[in-house]
Amino acid sequence: MQPVVSKSNRISRAIISGLRAVLLSTASLGLGVSGATAQTVNDDDNVASQQLNLPQDVTVFGKSDPNVRKATAIVNGRIITGTDVDQRLALIIAANGGKVSDEEKDRLRVQVLRNLIDETLQIQEAAANDIRVAPEEIEESYQRVAGNFRQSPAQFDQYLRAQGSAAASIKRQIEGEMAWSRLLRRNIQPFVNVSEEEVKSVVDRLNAAKGSDEFRIGEIYLSSTPENLTQIQANARNIIEQIKKGGSFQAYARQFSEASTAAVGGDLGWVRPAQLPDALAQAANEMQIGQLAGPIEVPGGVSILYVMDKRKVLTADPRDSLLSLKQLSISFPAGTTKEQASQKAGTFAEAVKGIKGCGQANELGAKIGADVIDNDNVKVRDLPPQLQDILLGLQVGESTPPFGSINDGVRVLILCGRDDAAAGGAPSADQIMAQMEEERVNKRARIYLRDLRRDAIIEYN
Repeated sequence: MQPVVSKSNRISRAIISGLRAVLLSTASLGLGVSGATAQTVNDDDNVASQQLNLPQDVTVFGKSDPNVRKATAIVNGRIITGTDVDQRLALIIAANGGKVSDEEKDRLRVQVLRNLIDETLQIQEAAANDIRVAPEEIEESYQRVAGNFRQSPAQFDQYLRAQGSAAASIKRQIEGEMAWSRLLRRNIQPFVNVSEEEVKSVVDRLNAAKGSDEFRIGEIYLSSTPENLTQIQANARNIIEQIKKGGSFQAYARQFSEASTAAVGGDLGWVRPAQLPDALAQAANEMQIGQLAGPIEVPGGVSILYVMDKRKVLTADPRDSLLSLKQLSISFPAGTTKEQASQKAGTFAEAVKGIKGCGQANELGAKIGADVIDNDNVKVRDLPPQLQDILLGLQVGESTPPFGSINDGVRVLILCGRDDAAAGGAPSADQIMAQMEEERVNKRARIYLRDLRRDAIIEYN
Protein backbone atom coordinates (compact mmCIF):
# COMPACT_ATOMS: atom_id res chain seq x y z
CA MET A 1 0.00 0.00 0.00
CA GLN A 2 1.11 3.54 -0.64
CA PRO A 3 2.35 5.33 2.44
CA VAL A 4 -0.32 7.58 3.88
CA VAL A 5 0.63 11.16 4.69
CA SER A 6 -1.41 13.42 6.93
CA LYS A 7 -3.40 15.99 5.00
CA SER A 8 -1.63 18.88 6.74
CA ASN A 9 1.80 17.64 5.57
CA ARG A 10 0.87 16.34 2.14
CA ILE A 11 1.17 19.64 0.31
CA SER A 12 4.52 20.67 1.77
CA ARG A 13 5.97 17.24 1.03
CA ALA A 14 4.65 17.34 -2.53
CA ILE A 15 6.13 20.78 -3.12
CA ILE A 16 9.53 20.04 -1.67
CA SER A 17 9.96 16.61 -3.23
CA GLY A 18 8.56 17.78 -6.54
CA LEU A 19 10.76 20.86 -6.75
CA ARG A 20 13.82 18.86 -5.82
CA ALA A 21 13.01 16.57 -8.72
CA VAL A 22 12.64 19.54 -11.07
CA LEU A 23 15.86 21.25 -10.02
CA LEU A 24 18.22 18.32 -9.54
CA SER A 25 19.48 16.05 -12.29
CA THR A 26 19.28 12.37 -11.43
CA ALA A 27 21.55 11.07 -14.13
CA SER A 28 23.39 9.08 -11.46
CA LEU A 29 20.38 6.80 -11.12
CA GLY A 30 21.43 4.97 -14.27
CA LEU A 31 17.91 4.33 -15.50
CA GLY A 32 17.51 1.59 -18.09
CA VAL A 33 14.75 1.33 -20.67
CA SER A 34 12.82 -1.87 -20.96
CA GLY A 35 11.42 -3.05 -24.21
CA ALA A 36 8.05 -3.87 -22.71
CA THR A 37 5.37 -4.11 -25.37
CA ALA A 38 2.35 -1.85 -25.15
CA GLN A 39 -0.90 -3.71 -24.65
CA THR A 40 -3.81 -2.44 -26.70
CA VAL A 41 -6.91 -1.48 -24.77
CA ASN A 42 -10.10 -2.91 -26.25
CA ASP A 43 -11.74 0.42 -26.99
CA ASP A 44 -13.95 1.05 -29.99
CA ASP A 45 -11.96 3.43 -32.20
CA ASN A 46 -15.18 4.98 -33.50
CA VAL A 47 -16.68 5.83 -30.11
CA ALA A 48 -15.70 9.50 -30.34
CA SER A 49 -17.14 9.84 -33.83
CA GLN A 50 -20.38 8.19 -32.75
CA GLN A 51 -20.74 10.43 -29.71
CA LEU A 52 -20.14 13.59 -31.76
CA ASN A 53 -22.26 12.35 -34.67
CA LEU A 54 -19.46 13.06 -37.15
CA PRO A 55 -19.88 12.29 -40.84
CA GLN A 56 -17.81 9.51 -42.37
CA ASP A 57 -16.59 11.71 -45.24
CA VAL A 58 -15.18 14.98 -43.94
CA THR A 59 -14.33 18.01 -46.08
CA VAL A 60 -12.02 20.46 -44.32
CA PHE A 61 -12.54 24.15 -45.09
CA GLY A 62 -9.40 26.15 -44.36
CA LYS A 63 -6.02 25.02 -43.16
CA SER A 64 -4.53 24.09 -39.81
CA ASP A 65 -0.76 24.21 -39.61
CA PRO A 66 0.45 21.69 -37.00
CA ASN A 67 3.89 23.29 -37.07
CA VAL A 68 2.64 26.58 -35.65
CA ARG A 69 3.38 26.55 -31.91
CA LYS A 70 1.59 29.11 -29.78
CA ALA A 71 3.95 30.69 -27.26
CA THR A 72 1.62 32.49 -24.89
CA ALA A 73 -2.04 32.56 -23.88
CA ILE A 74 -4.71 34.54 -22.07
CA VAL A 75 -6.76 32.28 -19.78
CA ASN A 76 -10.06 33.84 -18.72
CA GLY A 77 -8.33 37.22 -18.84
CA ARG A 78 -5.11 36.09 -17.06
CA ILE A 79 -2.03 36.51 -19.26
CA ILE A 80 0.60 33.78 -19.43
CA THR A 81 3.69 35.46 -20.84
CA GLY A 82 6.59 34.07 -22.79
CA THR A 83 8.74 34.76 -19.74
CA ASP A 84 6.45 32.54 -17.63
CA VAL A 85 6.97 29.71 -20.11
CA ASP A 86 10.73 30.28 -20.39
CA GLN A 87 11.27 30.28 -16.64
CA ARG A 88 9.31 27.08 -16.11
CA LEU A 89 11.04 25.46 -19.09
CA ALA A 90 14.40 26.38 -17.58
CA LEU A 91 13.64 24.14 -14.59
CA ILE A 92 13.18 21.13 -16.86
CA ILE A 93 16.33 21.91 -18.81
CA ALA A 94 18.26 22.23 -15.55
CA ALA A 95 16.96 18.82 -14.47
CA ASN A 96 18.46 17.41 -17.68
CA GLY A 97 21.85 19.00 -17.14
CA GLY A 98 21.15 21.49 -19.93
CA LYS A 99 21.35 18.73 -22.54
CA VAL A 100 18.12 19.35 -24.45
CA SER A 101 18.01 19.78 -28.23
CA ASP A 102 16.31 22.77 -29.84
CA GLU A 103 13.63 20.49 -31.27
CA GLU A 104 12.96 19.01 -27.85
CA LYS A 105 12.81 22.50 -26.33
CA ASP A 106 10.06 23.43 -28.79
CA ARG A 107 8.04 20.37 -27.82
CA LEU A 108 8.62 20.97 -24.11
CA ARG A 109 7.58 24.60 -24.48
CA VAL A 110 4.16 23.55 -25.76
CA GLN A 111 3.66 21.15 -22.86
CA VAL A 112 4.83 23.74 -20.31
CA LEU A 113 2.24 26.19 -21.67
CA ARG A 114 -0.47 23.55 -21.21
CA ASN A 115 0.65 23.00 -17.64
CA LEU A 116 0.60 26.73 -16.93
CA ILE A 117 -2.92 26.94 -18.35
CA ASP A 118 -4.09 24.19 -16.00
CA GLU A 119 -2.30 25.88 -13.10
CA THR A 120 -4.02 29.17 -13.93
CA LEU A 121 -7.43 27.50 -14.09
CA GLN A 122 -6.85 25.91 -10.69
CA ILE A 123 -5.85 29.22 -9.09
CA GLN A 124 -8.82 30.99 -10.68
CA GLU A 125 -11.32 28.35 -9.57
CA ALA A 126 -9.97 28.48 -6.03
CA ALA A 127 -10.32 32.27 -6.00
CA ALA A 128 -13.89 31.97 -7.32
CA ASN A 129 -14.59 29.86 -4.24
CA ASP A 130 -13.02 32.49 -1.95
CA ILE A 131 -9.88 30.41 -1.47
CA ARG A 132 -6.67 32.39 -1.64
CA VAL A 133 -3.20 31.49 -0.47
CA ALA A 134 -1.63 34.26 1.59
CA PRO A 135 1.76 35.57 0.40
CA GLU A 136 3.18 34.70 3.81
CA GLU A 137 2.25 31.04 3.33
CA ILE A 138 3.84 30.94 -0.11
CA GLU A 139 6.98 32.56 1.23
CA GLU A 140 7.14 30.08 4.11
CA SER A 141 6.93 27.14 1.69
CA TYR A 142 9.54 28.75 -0.55
CA GLN A 143 11.88 29.10 2.41
CA ARG A 144 11.45 25.39 3.17
CA VAL A 145 12.34 24.56 -0.42
CA ALA A 146 15.45 26.75 -0.24
CA GLY A 147 16.39 25.15 3.09
CA ASN A 148 16.04 21.75 1.49
CA PHE A 149 18.91 22.80 -0.79
CA ARG A 150 20.82 24.10 2.24
CA GLN A 151 20.53 27.62 0.92
CA SER A 152 19.00 30.82 2.18
CA PRO A 153 16.10 32.25 0.12
CA ALA A 154 18.49 34.87 -1.28
CA GLN A 155 21.00 32.20 -2.33
CA PHE A 156 18.22 30.11 -3.84
CA ASP A 157 16.99 33.16 -5.78
CA GLN A 158 20.47 33.50 -7.23
CA TYR A 159 20.63 29.80 -8.10
CA LEU A 160 17.33 29.97 -9.96
CA ARG A 161 18.43 33.05 -11.91
CA ALA A 162 21.62 31.22 -12.90
CA GLN A 163 19.42 28.45 -14.32
CA GLY A 164 17.38 30.95 -16.33
CA SER A 165 14.39 30.69 -14.02
CA ALA A 166 13.13 32.84 -11.14
CA ALA A 167 11.69 32.63 -7.65
CA ALA A 168 8.38 33.91 -9.02
CA SER A 169 7.97 30.78 -11.14
CA ILE A 170 8.49 28.47 -8.16
CA LYS A 171 6.17 30.55 -5.98
CA ARG A 172 3.44 30.47 -8.60
CA GLN A 173 3.69 26.70 -8.72
CA ILE A 174 3.48 26.57 -4.93
CA GLU A 175 0.41 28.82 -4.99
CA GLY A 176 -1.31 26.64 -7.59
CA GLU A 177 -0.73 23.42 -5.66
CA MET A 178 -1.83 24.85 -2.32
CA ALA A 179 -4.91 26.57 -3.74
CA TRP A 180 -6.02 23.47 -5.65
CA SER A 181 -5.49 21.22 -2.64
CA ARG A 182 -7.62 23.46 -0.44
CA LEU A 183 -10.32 23.63 -3.08
CA LEU A 184 -10.46 19.83 -3.29
CA ARG A 185 -10.64 19.53 0.49
CA ARG A 186 -13.63 21.86 0.52
CA ASN A 187 -15.58 20.87 -2.59
CA ILE A 188 -14.79 17.19 -3.07
CA GLN A 189 -13.31 15.52 -0.03
CA PRO A 190 -16.36 15.95 2.26
CA PHE A 191 -18.48 14.05 -0.26
CA VAL A 192 -16.15 11.06 -0.62
CA ASN A 193 -16.88 8.11 1.63
CA VAL A 194 -15.29 4.70 2.12
CA SER A 195 -17.22 2.03 3.98
CA GLU A 196 -15.82 -0.30 6.63
CA GLU A 197 -16.73 -3.23 4.39
CA GLU A 198 -14.52 -1.85 1.62
CA VAL A 199 -11.62 -1.44 4.04
CA LYS A 200 -12.07 -4.97 5.36
CA SER A 201 -12.04 -6.27 1.80
CA VAL A 202 -8.68 -4.60 1.17
CA VAL A 203 -7.22 -6.04 4.38
CA ASP A 204 -8.43 -9.51 3.41
CA ARG A 205 -6.87 -9.20 -0.04
CA LEU A 206 -3.59 -8.05 1.48
CA ASN A 207 -3.45 -11.02 3.84
CA ALA A 208 -4.31 -13.37 0.99
CA ALA A 209 -1.52 -11.86 -1.11
CA LYS A 210 1.14 -12.23 1.60
CA GLY A 211 4.46 -13.19 0.06
CA SER A 212 3.55 -12.10 -3.46
CA ASP A 213 5.42 -9.36 -5.30
CA GLU A 214 4.60 -5.69 -4.95
CA PHE A 215 6.32 -2.81 -6.65
CA ARG A 216 7.05 0.81 -5.96
CA ILE A 217 5.94 2.34 -9.23
CA GLY A 218 6.45 5.70 -10.90
CA GLU A 219 4.03 6.63 -13.67
CA ILE A 220 3.78 9.38 -16.26
CA TYR A 221 0.23 9.40 -17.61
CA LEU A 222 -0.68 11.26 -20.81
CA SER A 223 -4.34 11.41 -21.81
CA SER A 224 -5.27 10.78 -25.44
CA THR A 225 -8.17 10.24 -27.80
CA PRO A 226 -8.32 7.83 -30.75
CA GLU A 227 -7.63 10.82 -33.00
CA ASN A 228 -4.40 11.99 -31.32
CA LEU A 229 -3.15 8.67 -29.92
CA THR A 230 -0.28 8.46 -32.42
CA GLN A 231 0.99 11.92 -31.49
CA ILE A 232 0.69 11.24 -27.75
CA GLN A 233 2.64 8.00 -28.15
CA ALA A 234 5.35 9.94 -29.99
CA ASN A 235 5.45 12.45 -27.12
CA ALA A 236 5.83 9.58 -24.64
CA ARG A 237 8.70 8.10 -26.63
CA ASN A 238 10.42 11.49 -26.66
CA ILE A 239 10.12 11.67 -22.88
CA ILE A 240 11.59 8.17 -22.53
CA GLU A 241 14.47 9.14 -24.79
CA GLN A 242 15.23 12.21 -22.67
CA ILE A 243 15.21 10.12 -19.48
CA LYS A 244 17.54 7.62 -21.17
CA LYS A 245 19.95 10.49 -21.73
CA GLY A 246 20.03 11.27 -18.02
CA GLY A 247 16.86 13.31 -17.51
CA SER A 248 14.94 13.13 -14.25
CA PHE A 249 11.91 10.84 -14.29
CA GLN A 250 10.47 12.80 -11.37
CA ALA A 251 10.92 16.12 -13.18
CA TYR A 252 9.19 14.87 -16.32
CA ALA A 253 6.39 13.33 -14.27
CA ARG A 254 5.86 16.58 -12.42
CA GLN A 255 5.70 18.69 -15.57
CA PHE A 256 3.93 16.36 -17.99
CA SER A 257 1.95 13.68 -16.16
CA GLU A 258 -1.78 14.33 -16.05
CA ALA A 259 -2.28 11.97 -13.11
CA SER A 260 -2.82 13.30 -9.61
CA THR A 261 0.57 11.86 -8.61
CA ALA A 262 2.39 14.44 -10.76
CA ALA A 263 2.93 16.61 -7.65
CA VAL A 264 5.07 13.85 -6.09
CA GLY A 265 7.04 13.01 -9.21
CA GLY A 266 4.67 10.31 -10.44
CA ASP A 267 5.18 8.11 -7.37
CA LEU A 268 2.28 5.63 -7.03
CA GLY A 269 3.76 4.16 -3.86
CA TRP A 270 3.75 0.41 -3.21
CA VAL A 271 1.22 -1.43 -5.36
CA ARG A 272 0.53 -5.02 -6.31
CA PRO A 273 0.04 -5.92 -9.98
CA ALA A 274 -3.64 -6.70 -9.29
CA GLN A 275 -4.15 -3.03 -8.34
CA LEU A 276 -2.91 -1.83 -11.75
CA PRO A 277 -4.64 -1.89 -15.15
CA ASP A 278 -3.89 -5.16 -16.93
CA ALA A 279 -1.39 -3.61 -19.37
CA LEU A 280 0.59 -1.95 -16.58
CA ALA A 281 0.48 -5.08 -14.42
CA GLN A 282 1.90 -7.19 -17.23
CA ALA A 283 4.68 -4.68 -17.85
CA ALA A 284 5.58 -4.42 -14.14
CA ASN A 285 5.83 -8.19 -13.80
CA GLU A 286 8.39 -8.25 -16.63
CA MET A 287 10.53 -5.37 -15.34
CA GLN A 288 13.50 -5.13 -13.02
CA ILE A 289 14.25 -2.36 -10.53
CA GLY A 290 15.36 0.80 -12.35
CA GLN A 291 13.75 -0.04 -15.68
CA LEU A 292 11.33 2.00 -17.77
CA ALA A 293 8.59 0.73 -20.06
CA GLY A 294 6.27 2.51 -22.43
CA PRO A 295 4.33 3.96 -23.99
CA ILE A 296 1.73 1.54 -22.67
CA GLU A 297 -1.90 2.01 -23.71
CA VAL A 298 -4.32 2.31 -20.80
CA PRO A 299 -7.94 3.47 -20.74
CA GLY A 300 -8.00 7.13 -21.73
CA GLY A 301 -4.36 7.50 -22.67
CA VAL A 302 -0.85 6.07 -22.40
CA SER A 303 1.54 5.56 -19.50
CA ILE A 304 5.29 5.42 -18.97
CA LEU A 305 6.15 3.06 -16.14
CA TYR A 306 9.22 3.15 -13.89
CA VAL A 307 9.94 0.42 -11.31
CA MET A 308 11.67 2.13 -8.37
CA ASP A 309 11.72 -0.86 -6.00
CA LYS A 310 10.31 -4.32 -5.41
CA ARG A 311 9.45 -6.40 -2.33
CA LYS A 312 7.15 -9.13 -0.99
CA VAL A 313 3.72 -8.24 0.45
CA LEU A 314 3.65 -8.29 4.29
CA THR A 315 7.03 -10.05 4.35
CA ALA A 316 10.23 -8.84 5.96
CA ASP A 317 12.60 -7.46 3.34
CA PRO A 318 16.25 -8.33 4.06
CA ARG A 319 17.24 -5.03 2.46
CA ASP A 320 15.58 -3.24 5.38
CA SER A 321 18.10 -4.82 7.76
CA LEU A 322 20.36 -2.40 9.63
CA LEU A 323 24.08 -3.09 9.45
CA SER A 324 26.98 -2.02 11.64
CA LEU A 325 30.06 -1.75 9.44
CA LYS A 326 33.71 -0.81 9.55
CA GLN A 327 35.35 0.48 6.40
CA LEU A 328 39.05 0.14 5.67
CA SER A 329 40.29 2.18 2.73
CA ILE A 330 43.50 3.21 1.01
CA SER A 331 43.95 5.92 -1.61
CA PHE A 332 46.39 6.26 -4.49
CA PRO A 333 48.67 9.28 -4.92
CA ALA A 334 48.16 11.45 -7.97
CA GLY A 335 49.86 10.00 -11.02
CA THR A 336 49.53 6.38 -9.91
CA THR A 337 49.45 4.10 -12.94
CA LYS A 338 46.97 1.28 -13.39
CA GLU A 339 49.71 -1.29 -12.83
CA GLN A 340 50.88 0.41 -9.62
CA ALA A 341 47.30 0.67 -8.35
CA SER A 342 46.69 -3.01 -9.09
CA GLN A 343 49.81 -4.02 -7.18
CA LYS A 344 48.93 -1.88 -4.17
CA ALA A 345 45.34 -3.10 -4.23
CA GLY A 346 46.59 -6.71 -4.30
CA THR A 347 48.75 -6.10 -1.24
CA PHE A 348 45.79 -4.49 0.52
CA ALA A 349 43.49 -7.40 -0.39
CA GLU A 350 46.01 -9.92 0.93
CA ALA A 351 46.34 -8.03 4.22
CA VAL A 352 42.60 -7.91 4.90
CA LYS A 353 41.94 -11.47 3.76
CA GLY A 354 42.74 -12.94 7.14
CA ILE A 355 41.00 -10.34 9.27
CA LYS A 356 38.99 -11.84 12.12
CA GLY A 357 36.15 -9.51 13.04
CA CYS A 358 35.85 -5.81 13.58
CA GLY A 359 38.05 -5.96 16.68
CA GLN A 360 41.15 -6.25 14.49
CA ALA A 361 40.15 -3.54 12.04
CA ASN A 362 41.77 -0.58 13.80
CA GLU A 363 44.98 -2.47 14.51
CA LEU A 364 45.24 -3.70 10.93
CA GLY A 365 44.41 -0.26 9.57
CA ALA A 366 47.25 1.31 11.52
CA LYS A 367 49.62 -1.45 10.38
CA ILE A 368 48.96 -1.07 6.64
CA GLY A 369 48.26 2.68 6.61
CA ALA A 370 44.54 2.37 5.90
CA ASP A 371 41.83 4.74 7.05
CA VAL A 372 39.17 3.18 9.31
CA ILE A 373 35.62 4.54 9.49
CA ASP A 374 32.73 3.25 11.62
CA ASN A 375 29.29 3.12 9.98
CA ASP A 376 26.33 2.23 12.21
CA ASN A 377 22.65 1.82 11.34
CA VAL A 378 23.28 1.50 7.62
CA LYS A 379 20.20 0.18 5.80
CA VAL A 380 21.12 -2.44 3.20
CA ARG A 381 18.85 -0.93 0.55
CA ASP A 382 20.76 2.38 0.79
CA LEU A 383 23.99 0.74 -0.38
CA PRO A 384 25.02 0.32 -4.04
CA PRO A 385 23.20 -2.67 -5.60
CA GLN A 386 26.50 -4.47 -6.23
CA LEU A 387 27.22 -4.54 -2.49
CA GLN A 388 23.74 -5.42 -1.22
CA ASP A 389 23.82 -9.11 -2.12
CA ILE A 390 27.42 -9.47 -0.94
CA LEU A 391 26.69 -8.01 2.50
CA LEU A 392 23.48 -9.99 2.92
CA GLY A 393 25.53 -13.15 2.41
CA LEU A 394 28.18 -12.30 4.99
CA GLN A 395 28.39 -13.56 8.55
CA VAL A 396 29.32 -11.16 11.35
CA GLY A 397 33.09 -10.61 11.27
CA GLU A 398 33.48 -11.30 7.55
CA SER A 399 34.49 -8.68 4.99
CA THR A 400 33.61 -7.87 1.41
CA PRO A 401 36.07 -8.33 -1.43
CA PRO A 402 38.07 -5.14 -2.11
CA PHE A 403 36.33 -2.65 -4.41
CA GLY A 404 37.02 0.82 -5.79
CA SER A 405 38.99 2.59 -8.52
CA ILE A 406 42.20 4.53 -9.11
CA ASN A 407 40.42 7.82 -8.42
CA ASP A 408 38.43 6.66 -5.37
CA GLY A 409 40.95 4.26 -3.86
CA VAL A 410 40.27 0.71 -2.67
CA ARG A 411 38.22 -0.29 0.37
CA VAL A 412 36.57 -3.19 2.13
CA LEU A 413 33.58 -3.32 4.44
CA ILE A 414 33.61 -5.53 7.53
CA LEU A 415 30.28 -6.64 8.94
CA CYS A 416 30.24 -5.95 12.69
CA GLY A 417 26.55 -6.63 13.33
CA ARG A 418 23.15 -6.90 11.73
CA ASP A 419 19.64 -6.19 13.00
CA ASP A 420 17.24 -8.10 10.76
CA ALA A 421 14.19 -6.34 9.41
CA ALA A 422 10.94 -6.90 11.25
CA ALA A 423 8.19 -8.76 9.44
CA GLY A 424 5.97 -6.42 7.49
CA GLY A 425 2.55 -5.78 8.91
CA ALA A 426 -0.63 -4.78 7.17
CA PRO A 427 -1.43 -1.07 7.23
CA SER A 428 -4.06 -0.03 9.72
CA ALA A 429 -7.70 0.33 8.77
CA ASP A 430 -7.37 4.11 9.14
CA GLN A 431 -4.41 4.17 6.76
CA ILE A 432 -6.25 2.09 4.19
CA MET A 433 -9.35 4.25 4.46
CA ALA A 434 -7.30 7.44 4.08
CA GLN A 435 -5.60 6.11 0.97
CA MET A 436 -8.86 4.99 -0.63
CA GLU A 437 -10.43 8.36 0.09
CA GLU A 438 -7.47 10.15 -1.45
CA GLU A 439 -7.62 7.99 -4.58
CA ARG A 440 -11.29 8.85 -5.03
CA VAL A 441 -10.67 12.55 -4.42
CA ASN A 442 -7.91 12.47 -7.05
CA LYS A 443 -10.20 10.78 -9.57
CA ARG A 444 -12.87 13.44 -9.09
CA ALA A 445 -10.20 16.14 -9.23
CA ARG A 446 -9.28 15.08 -12.76
CA ILE A 447 -12.92 15.35 -13.79
CA TYR A 448 -13.12 18.77 -12.09
CA LEU A 449 -10.10 20.05 -14.03
CA ARG A 450 -11.45 18.61 -17.27
CA ASP A 451 -14.65 20.61 -16.78
CA LEU A 452 -12.65 23.78 -16.08
CA ARG A 453 -10.77 23.32 -19.34
CA ARG A 454 -14.03 22.81 -21.19
CA ASP A 455 -15.55 26.05 -19.88
CA ALA A 456 -12.40 28.19 -20.14
CA ILE A 457 -11.96 31.08 -22.56
CA ILE A 458 -8.42 30.81 -23.86
CA GLU A 459 -6.79 33.12 -26.39
CA TYR A 460 -3.44 32.13 -27.89
CA ASN A 461 -0.91 34.70 -29.04
